[in-house]
Amino acid sequence: MSGKTCYYELLGVDRQIDAAGLKKAYRALALKFHPDRNPGDAEAEARFKEAAEAYEILSDQEKRRLYDQYGHEGLNRAGFGGGFQDFSDIFSAFGSIFQDFFSSGQGSPNRPRRGRDLLYEEVLEFTEAFTGIAKEIKIPREESCPACDGSGSKSLRRVTCRECGGSGQVYQGRGFIRMASTCPLCRGAGTYAADPCGECQGRGRIKRTRTLSVKIPAGVDTGSRLRLPREGEAGWNGGPPGDLYVEVIVRPHEYFSREHNHVLLERKIDLITAALGTEIEVPTVTGESRTLTIPPGLQNGKLLRLPGLGFKHPAGGAPGDIIVSFMVETPVDLTERQEELLREFAALEAEKKGESAFSRLAKKARRKLKSAF
Repeated sequence: MSGKTCYYELLGVDRQIDAAGLKKAYRALALKFHPDRNPGDAEAEARFKEAAEAYEILSDQEKRRLYDQYGHEGLNRAGFGGGFQDFSDIFSAFGSIFQDFFSSGQGSPNRPRRGRDLLYEEVLEFTEAFTGIAKEIKIPREESCPACDGSGSKSLRRVTCRECGGSGQVYQGRGFIRMASTCPLCRGAGTYAADPCGECQGRGRIKRTRTLSVKIPAGVDTGSRLRLPREGEAGWNGGPPGDLYVEVIVRPHEYFSREHNHVLLERKIDLITAALGTEIEVPTVTGESRTLTIPPGLQNGKLLRLPGLGFKHPAGGAPGDIIVSFMVETPVDLTERQEELLREFAALEAEKKGESAFSRLAKKARRKLKSAF
């Protein structure tokens, strides 16, 4: 669908709609534009797919949050773009919403079925999450057997399963209580290969390890997920493959930490520097340094910022800051001369505070005297 189309407008709902209302709106559109009701209607097919894409995004809390804040571009950058490629993909995801109203073969064991989604965990260094990086990952997955084109048969000929009679299920029990389970002979397909393929032993699928290149955007954090459409396991009976989700885990840094999109750094500073102020060099996540001015009289725990040098948001927007917190260290193991100077400083400080208190009292007395006349 076009990136210019608003998902809320497409479903005919407002932005405050709850989950139940959203499902009701999607169900109405799905029934209206369902391919069984509109055979050969290309426009209805497009609307059916658009509605499914909109519902898939807005019914997911994280995707909806990204969309509300950053729109279609935010979803694309976070790896949630793409939509549905065909009807079987939609039926697999949301068929239960409207399957009772149509006889489209969705209950048949030989229907096309979408492949299983896969989840892969990728561990990143703190700096890699900050800058973004391209990674090669190895994914073990089941793929359609190339020798038999996924049919499981040398001659592509399949026969009705003798165990389940083609239903894909077997039943156990007596009387009114019967338990259904997937047929162990045909594995729920309802048919099996008359002459099994030697490569996959009639399963139609083989296990392979696929190497993929994944572009991880700058600003991801632990728990961020990237979606690679159709890179999951192969579908069944010509169904589409599932998706691959790459979940990020970020290792802690030696001295940087993170809060939202801000980079946090703690620096120790001596008492004299805190009192007089100075300029210091602060490291950044990329290894460069920036000059930070410490004002005179810096207090313990004071926070100073270097704007715009924090994490970017994967979906766009202004980057965070580097926030430096200061811990003022009290000097220890003083020499006699240092102790003498500190005592002299303390006396001067007390004198200054006393003079300040006297000045405040004198000003107050003058104001009262003036008001009396």
